[in-house]
Amino acid sequence: MTQPKNSEHKLSIETAQSRPELRKLLRKKRLDMTADQKLTLDTEIGRQLLAWCRQNKPASVGVYWPIQAEPDLRSQYQELQESGVELALPFVTSKGKALSFLSWKAGDAMAVDSYGIAIPAHGRLVNQPKVLIIPCLGWNQAGYRLGYGGGFYDRTLAVSPRPLAIGVAYTCTQAEFTSEPHDIAMDFIITA
Repeated sequence: MTQPKNSEHKLSIETAQSRPELRKLLRKKRLDMTADQKLTLDTEIGRQLLAWCRQNKPASVGVYWPIQAEPDLRSQYQELQESGVELALPFVTSKGKALSFLSWKAGDAMAVDSYGIAIPAHGRLVNQPKVLIIPCLGWNQAGYRLGYGGGFYDRTLAVSPRPLAIGVAYTCTQAEFTSEPHDIAMDFIITA
């Protein structure tokens, strides 16, 4: 797991009073970044992700379409595709269920799902990828992520066989919070 330097401005559940409030503070931290700062950090996260993929050579990777100022790694996805990695984007079939995955290639026509997230318009379901790249709204030293509260990734990681979970996050969104019983830790987190 990539570890950041200690920060005097680390958010905590105590600072925020609740998980919803912590999510709001973390989202604001991401939105407050300048375009240049975000580009620099996204490039570094993407560089680390590509280096890991070159070393480990996964056959299939579940990626994500960035929303709400998440790290934008789409140019790295194209590099993965060009190197022969099969890519898939998550798709919510219904609340309370694990994510399904749709095959995806750069340039595919996109549609928007009921959550407002871009998905491949063709709708071709594929098996769950062996590796999932998972955006983290927040994350802690123990490798747990804080998402938007829907639990979709936790349910997906609870399915056997469990895919390798690589969290991606900005270092500034590290926060102190206690994991809940349903939370599943990332195998490691790439940060910048």
